[in-house]
Amino acid sequence: MLVKAEGIVLKIIPYGETNVILRLYTREAGKVSVMARGARKPKSRFAAASQPFVHGIYLFYKSRGMSTLNQGDTIDAFRHIRSDIMKTAYASYIAELLDRVTEEREKNPFLFELFLQILQRMNEDSDPEVLTRIFEVKMLAQAGIKPQLDQCTSCGRQEGTFSFSVREGGFLCENCKEIDPYRLTIHPKSVQLLRTFFYLDIKRLGSISLTSRTKQELKQVLESYYEEYGGFSLKSKRFLDQMEKWDI
Repeated sequence: MLVKAEGIVLKIIPYGETNVILRLYTREAGKVSVMARGARKPKSRFAAASQPFVHGIYLFYKSRGMSTLNQGDTIDAFRHIRSDIMKTAYASYIAELLDRVTEEREKNPFLFELFLQILQRMNEDSDPEVLTRIFEVKMLAQAGIKPQLDQCTSCGRQEGTFSFSVREGGFLCENCKEIDPYRLTIHPKSVQLLRTFFYLDIKRLGSISLTSRTKQELKQVLESYYEEYGGFSLKSKRFLDQMEKWDI
């Protein structure tokens, strides 16, 4: 059966001398893997649509085994991302995170739109680190590990000063903070941003500029939480960490 789907390339896996397997995240069919025969040949008609992060329309023959690409037409190649090593590192990380927490052929138009909008903003001038933190927060629910962000995870208090407890799975208020001696003390702005990022409609995201301290706090919270509850290790995350240390 011939299937037409709007998709974004998550991953490219070389197969033989000239073929590649494309892992696509599609609006219509969720995550799918398709064989692009001859895509590595210089004059292949699949070459342009078989690049990292390409957003396009893909036609493929669906089968019980590996689907086969019939046609690929590029909508946006996100060239600014691919020409910037830091943006490439961030985009690779969110693509691998999406790949890891979704099941094959599990349709989710919301996730497709989220991923697409994040890449579109990243391809422009928006801060790729902030966009990555937003994506990480939103993917917590998809991964089945959403922390308590609306109130104290112990007493339910919604107002006041909070710290973040990885062990308790969310915020702890001043009265309950001693429950976890290893809690992360973060600025009230970071508390507010974690909540805002989870509920934020990316379409409504304006210009956002964060201090180095705030960025570091958000990274520490999310990195610690994913390490504790995610149960997976991402190669792109290690590469991204190296790039951030070198401050490229």
